[in-house]
Amino acid sequence: MALLRSAALLVLACAAALATAPAALAQKPAKKKEKAARAPEVLYASRPDALRFADDLAARRGLDREWVRQAIGQARFLPQVPRLMVPAPKGTPKNWTAYRARFVEPVRIRAGVRFWNEHAATLARAEREYGVPAEIIIGILGVETLYGQHMGGFRVMDALATLAFDFPAAHPRAPERQAFFQGELEQLLSLADRTGTDPFALRGSYAGAMGLGQFMPSSWARWAVDFDGDGRIDLFQSPADAIGSVANYFKAHGWVTGLPTHYALAFDEARLRLPELLAPDILPTFDAAGMAERGARPLPDEGTATAPEAAGALALIELQNGGAPTTYVAGTRNFYVVTRYNWSSYYAMAVIDLGREVAAAR
Repeated sequence: MALLRSAALLVLACAAALATAPAALAQKPAKKKEKAARAPEVLYASRPDALRFADDLAARRGLDREWVRQAIGQARFLPQVPRLMVPAPKGTPKNWTAYRARFVEPVRIRAGVRFWNEHAATLARAEREYGVPAEIIIGILGVETLYGQHMGGFRVMDALATLAFDFPAAHPRAPERQAFFQGELEQLLSLADRTGTDPFALRGSYAGAMGLGQFMPSSWARWAVDFDGDGRIDLFQSPADAIGSVANYFKAHGWVTGLPTHYALAFDEARLRLPELLAPDILPTFDAAGMAERGARPLPDEGTATAPEAAGALALIELQNGGAPTTYVAGTRNFYVVTRYNWSSYYAMAVIDLGREVAAAR
């Protein structure tokens, strides 16, 4: 919890008063500084439901019961975390142009060029072994943490315990999401036990994501790899492990080597059946001919040898621009794979565009 600034303000006020007061008053002893207010700290040791979860987790995973109870019991409730998880109210306008500008900007592009130059051999090896372009890996690491500069300052144990036991009921998918974070808390403690790591030493995002690529504990357990060959996986201090793990994640989720992520579109307004094209959301559903029949014709991309007709299933991706005209593209299977990292078409396009801009800047 952040400290209030009342003590500092009080000191300044007293100094100003003494400078203008009569000498007799100035000789009076100053009042004691008020103690900065601090919200009461709530530990999950006081929560029977959390300790029952700890007992069940220990039994299912074969972990030491007292260690699990102590770990969960020492976790702190973070009141700001549930607030951060509540989505924006319905009807809040989305703006792709503004969203893109947060990530595809000069600071990230320059940092991306430096990171790529420094780790060019590792990125090239990851591309050879996993078939995932270096620019996609660069886009992920840049959007997620600015290449390790902003990996998050929350204790992951606190964040995950808060979301596991106090997920906001106002969220439209509260039961499902709370169950997800309970699973992530379980994965974190299992990972800590397996690697001999203090779970309270791990810091990350308010949602419990960690390292350069912001892997959740379950993703770390399933897809993280020791890409630098030192016998352990370190997604915090090893750029090589982060690079290889991101590439492995994409390959595991179905990345198709050589397939572009999306195509530009030409609309035939007279035949356009927009609601029908948007109904499957970002799930690739239509082939190029099917999209054209519905008034949206994918255009060939000069940068790739794969024509839209040979790309397989496509999805109409809608990127709203506030009050300005909406941006549309035809997303391929690979666009959908990028959204498996973060289930947002805006996120996926920002990753793709940042990677392209960094590649062009090199």
